[in-house]
Amino acid sequence: QGQLVESGGGLVQPGGSLRLSCATSGFTFVNYAMFWYRQAPGKEREWVATITKDGGGTNYEKSVKGRFTISRDNAQSTVSLQMNSLRPEDTGVYYCNYLNHWGQGTQVIVSA
Repeated sequence: QGQLVESGGGLVQPGGSLRLSCATSGFTFVNYAMFWYRQAPGKEREWVATITKDGGGTNYEKSVKGRFTISRDNAQSTVSLQMNSLRPEDTGVYYCNYLNHWGQGTQVIVSA
């Protein structure tokens, strides 16, 4: 069973940056595309970004495209999300994911 542990969340002012990380174990990381999702207070969980198994392909939800960058390190079995130009609407709990496996999430609050 895969284990996913997110970190790097926190409180940041609008326009600021954060880098989220997801440490994984218990599965063959290089065999899976990886995903980031987020859930804002009172809203459904939504997809944010995808990265292919080899890291050569990425895709982003429209509102984060150009501001967020997903990356992975297959040697370390980690996936990251660099978030720049943060907005209040980016507030939420961020989760990494593969198949039906989820981490516990890391809280991001964007507020002045």
